[in-house]
Amino acid sequence: MVGVLLAWFGGEWFVKGGVGIAHWARWPKAVVGVTVAAFGTSSPELMVAVNAALDGVPEMSLGDVLGSNVVNIALVLAVVLAASSMKAEDDGVRRDWLVALLVPVLVYGLLSDGWFSRLDAAIMMACFFAWLLVVILHARAHAKKQAPHAQRVTPYKPGFHLLAGLCLLIGGAHFVIEGGKGVATALGWSPFIVGAVVVAAATSTPELATTLISRLRGHHDVGLGNILGSNIFNVFFIAAIAALIQPYAVKLPEILPSLAFGVLTVLLILPGRGGHLGRWRGVLLITIYGAYLLLTLNQNHPHP
Repeated sequence: MVGVLLAWFGGEWFVKGGVGIAHWARWPKAVVGVTVAAFGTSSPELMVAVNAALDGVPEMSLGDVLGSNVVNIALVLAVVLAASSMKAEDDGVRRDWLVALLVPVLVYGLLSDGWFSRLDAAIMMACFFAWLLVVILHARAHAKKQAPHAQRVTPYKPGFHLLAGLCLLIGGAHFVIEGGKGVATALGWSPFIVGAVVVAAATSTPELATTLISRLRGHHDVGLGNILGSNIFNVFFIAAIAALIQPYAVKLPEILPSLAFGVLTVLLILPGRGGHLGRWRGVLLITIYGAYLLLTLNQNHPHP
């Protein structure tokens, strides 16, 4: 309960701060969502990745980020869509959608040899920074087209809201993660299931709070950008960090379900005509998430 409350209030402040930063910089809200908001809400995954690599179990990070990418769309975005449709207003959303679609494809190509090397991680990092450069150039071009604000706007207040909201989101995620681990341990689930299901869902708590608050406040592009940016950041940056610290062997059959569902879920959120995303997509995605859970839990082998 504490974690949920922290996530809710954190999401409220985080979205308010992000929109304020976009207003100050004259950037599209989608850009703030896909960069600042996405990187902030992916902080729990980053903490898990660094700790897992330093503890000698970097595989947990890959399971977490791949599982989180499925959860972000098939559960987080799906719940919001099922309750109310959304609309992508900025053209950059389609660009970020395409990159998010390529993420699991590239992961499969790089890791099909059964090894996550530092070279693989470097390629992912290069892709990440190339995408980030394109996003920033798009934002700067947009800002040049906007007339200067008649009223002077400073970044200090929205910056404070952004940082305070991020702290609350991270704190809320910590409580949810620890609680989820306790439940999973009590049920006797294997470490892989704990990472792919429990940790992945728990580390997506900030995305849920941010996306829901964004939709309630009418900032659709912040919510959509947050989900797409998080999925790109999770793999191209966070998973790469863990492999840079400690390369490791990968069991391809183990990660294939997450990669396949990752492609399927991204395909289902391609904005339609006018950028519209209907409620039916949310219902379908929730059904797909149920199938993903059943398939993943079916692989569970409890420890004695």
